[in-house]
Amino acid sequence: MTRRHGYVLLSAVIALVLGLSAAIYAGVAADDGTPRTAVASHRPRHDPSAAPASAGTWVGAWSASPVGGEPGTETQGMAGRSVRNVVHTSVGGTSARITLSNLYGQSALAVTRASIAVAAGDDTAAAAARTMRRLTFGGSTDVVIPPGEQVVSDAVRITVPRAADVLVTTYSPTAAGPVTYHPHARQTSYIAYGDRTEDTTAARYTEQTSAWRYLTALDVLSNESDGTVVVLGDSLTDGITSTENANHRWTDLLARRLRDAVSDGADVPRYSVVNAGISGNQILADGLGRPADNESALDRFERDVLDRTNVKVVVIDLGVNDVLRNPRLADPDRITEGLRTLVRRAHARGLKVVGATLMPFSGHRGSTPARERVRQEINARIRAGEVFDAVVDFDAALRDPWSPRRLRPEYDSGDHLHPSDRGYRRMAETFDLHNLKGAGQAEL
Repeated sequence: MTRRHGYVLLSAVIALVLGLSAAIYAGVAADDGTPRTAVASHRPRHDPSAAPASAGTWVGAWSASPVGGEPGTETQGMAGRSVRNVVHTSVGGTSARITLSNLYGQSALAVTRASIAVAAGDDTAAAAARTMRRLTFGGSTDVVIPPGEQVVSDAVRITVPRAADVLVTTYSPTAAGPVTYHPHARQTSYIAYGDRTEDTTAARYTEQTSAWRYLTALDVLSNESDGTVVVLGDSLTDGITSTENANHRWTDLLARRLRDAVSDGADVPRYSVVNAGISGNQILADGLGRPADNESALDRFERDVLDRTNVKVVVIDLGVNDVLRNPRLADPDRITEGLRTLVRRAHARGLKVVGATLMPFSGHRGSTPARERVRQEINARIRAGEVFDAVVDFDAALRDPWSPRRLRPEYDSGDHLHPSDRGYRRMAETFDLHNLKGAGQAEL
């Protein structure tokens, strides 16, 4: 072999090694070990936006817990329509990925196209210029999600601002129902007929909805956050009486406070905040159906809290529905033991748990003197440090000083149970950000 041929062979070997190294690096960068369910086909052409940025930490930027199967979608689902969910970010990042759920579907859900973009503004289905990105699943543009399962997309490079609306769009050509959804989103999302996943204008998105469909999480690769706070709650956390499209849930306002405190140099953790509230949720009791809609906190805790990305702290604001919706008089021992069970499961993962006292509900149609005594007993145990690592006293912050069994009038939405926007703001202001520091206790 001549020297010239030897150089040619050596160059070819070096090129092969570099190519294999690049492929391995790209695979590792795009996969952090999150399990995926995908059936691959229709491989996309190379898209540089699909390569994630290498720096930062993966955290939750937004979440919504699946609640049940959407009524009226049992047979057709959302066949032939593009679902454009609008979600609001807690923190920003340089790459993103999503989670889609078919938890309540009775048949396999085929998603043949999905996209993500930053919204062009408030209350719109239009995308900001040059932000539209096609999503893939295991390298494929389409994915099949079996009944009862969920899937995580590949990471895609996109600049996601903090406190911004993001558009996540899916298209399903075939019937598959019922649709897994989260009602009471307090956020307008949009529907279009046909595959309009990559439309940047809002022209075809003529149908509006107040529910989130299929989408349960948005994660970002962030340089401004080191972990995620997950808030587990009921309608008080879901923000059911907050102003629509204003992001006035107390968790949104808590995220804003945390961002501002970090920017001001305060000694508080750099965490994102995601919402795992479900209206009507209880600690102990499930809803109806198989699988049960509105699963109890005990049943959904792993999926909706522990399995979220890079969780550092759990905040629990639950118990009011266990008191009000129990056909018999609720047992404070069972409720507090249910809360302790959640705390023990969080501690097993090394997570700190901050818990809230139960707010007043006198004047609500379900209120009785006996139920009020149960609420007071539970709150006494929480304040005594018998349940959580740290406590946020929403009861003391929002009750009427002249009638402590009631919400203060300016904090009352009018139903004597759910806060007004001012009430939600008061909840966020009451939260001691320093309670987010540290890890969970070994045993309470």
